[in-house]
Amino acid sequence: MPITDIDDKTAAAAFRRLVEHLQHRTDAQNVDLMGLAGFCRNCLADWIAEADGTMTRDEAREIIYGMPFAEWKARYQGDATDEQLARMKESIAKNAH
Repeated sequence: MPITDIDDKTAAAAFRRLVEHLQHRTDAQNVDLMGLAGFCRNCLADWIAEADGTMTRDEAREIIYGMPFAEWKARYQGDATDEQLARMKESIAKNAH
C-alpha cells in the first residue's frame, strides 16, 4: 500500500505516537538515529517547519523534543564517538536521491 493511501487522521495519529516515542526515548541519541536510519529528531523538526511554511526551526524542534532544543541537549545529549560519527556519515550518504 502506498503511503498516499493512508488518510490524514491515521497518519497524524502515527506521527504523534512517533514523536511521543522519541520524547520518551532520550537514550536514543540523534547521532545513533542518523547512523542507523539517516534521520533524527532535528530532521523531523525540519520537515515540520518546511511543511508548515511559517514555523521556525526552533519552534518545530520544541514540538519534537517537548522542550527547547538547548534544554534537551544539555539534559540528554552526550558527546558523539568517532565510530558514531563515521556511521552517521555513511548513512547520510545513502539519503542522496
